[in-house]
Amino acid sequence: MPGRSDAPAGAATETTGRPFRLPAPRRTGAPGEHSSETTARLRPVPAADPTPDEPAAPFGRPAAQGTTTARPAAPPRPAHQPPAPSAPVTPDPALSWSATRPLVSFGEPEGYDGDARPRPLGRRGASQAAAAAVCLVLGLGLISGAVTGSWLVGDSAAEGSPSSFAAAGSLWHSVPVDQLFPPTVQGRGAGPGGADRTWTRIAVAPDSGCKDAFDPLLRKALAPVGCERLLRATYTDATESYVTTVGLLFTTADAPGMTALANRFRKERLDRRSDLMPLPYAAKGTPAAGFGAPQRASWTVSVLTEAPVVVYAVSGWADGRTVDDPQPAGDAVEADATTAAAQAGLGNEAQGLADRVERDFRRNVRSASEQPS
Repeated sequence: MPGRSDAPAGAATETTGRPFRLPAPRRTGAPGEHSSETTARLRPVPAADPTPDEPAAPFGRPAAQGTTTARPAAPPRPAHQPPAPSAPVTPDPALSWSATRPLVSFGEPEGYDGDARPRPLGRRGASQAAAAAVCLVLGLGLISGAVTGSWLVGDSAAEGSPSSFAAAGSLWHSVPVDQLFPPTVQGRGAGPGGADRTWTRIAVAPDSGCKDAFDPLLRKALAPVGCERLLRATYTDATESYVTTVGLLFTTADAPGMTALANRFRKERLDRRSDLMPLPYAAKGTPAAGFGAPQRASWTVSVLTEAPVVVYAVSGWADGRTVDDPQPAGDAVEADATTAAAQAGLGNEAQGLADRVERDFRRNVRSASEQPS
C-alpha cells in the first residue's frame, strides 16, 4: 500500500516490549482497505457522539465491515394503571401514639438512707418494720404494767367507789391507832436534798370533836364538810430538834361534798394561807410541850376526794422558839427557799410525815374495803 511499508515477517519479535501506539488516523479520502493487508485499519471516529442507547464496540475489536450492531431494545415502560380498589385502609395500632408514647407515672417521693442512697419514703425496710413492731410491743407492755400496778397499789378511782368511801369513814373507830399513827415512821428521801428521815411518835391525842381544834378561819373553811372525829399525834425527828403534829379529820360529807371542798382549796389556794394553819398538839412532858400556835413554822393541808378525810400536818422547833414568817410546806421545800423554816427543813418535816400517814391510811382503806361484810 502506498504510504506505508510492509512489515517483515519477523517484525513482531523486534517490537516486543515496545509501547503500543495507535496508528495515525487516515486522512479524508484515503483508499479503502484491501484483503492483502495484514494489519486492520481503524475507522475514522465520527464527529458526533454515538447515541447513548447504542453500545460502543469493544476496545480493539472494531465491528465487522458490512454488519450493523443490533441496538438492544429498551425495556417497556409500565403503563400507568390506577390501583385496584381495595378495603379501606386502617391505621396500624402498633404505629399509633398510644402504643409508642412512653408510660409516665407519678413516682413515690424519695428519701435517703444511712448510706445516702435514695429510697421511697412510703416504703419501709425490714429493719424499720421490726423496730416499729418492737416499739409497739414495748408500748403495750408499759400500758399493761401501769394498769397492773394501779390495780395492785390502788388509785383514786378504785378507792373512790361507794363501798371504799363508806369504809374509809369508819376507820377512826375500827383501826388501831398504831396503824393510823405508827410509833415509828421511816421517811426515805423525805429530808432536804433527798436525805432520809425517821420520825418517832411522842404523843397521841384522844379522839375528839373539832371544838377548839382549829383557828376560827380554818374551822369556817372546813364547816361545809362537817366534823365526825379528829385524830392527832405528835412526832419528833431523830435528833429531837423538830416536832410535828399530824391529824386526820373525819368528816360527815359525801363524795361530792369532799370534791367541792378540794376544788375550793385548790382554786383559792387556801392551803397556802398562813391564817388557815392547823393548830399543833402540845403534850406535856414531851419535847412538844412548848409547841403552841406561835411556834408554827410550816404546814400542809390535803383534802381527799376518795374518802371523807382531811389530812394535815404542822411543824416547828422543839425548843419552843417563835416563828414570825411561817411558810407553807409546798414553798418551803423548794430549792430556792430562803426562810428560816425552809433552811431548817421544817417544810420537809411537815410534808414528809403527812404524806406517809396518808399513804398508810389509804392502805388501811383498801384492807377494810376488801374484807367480806
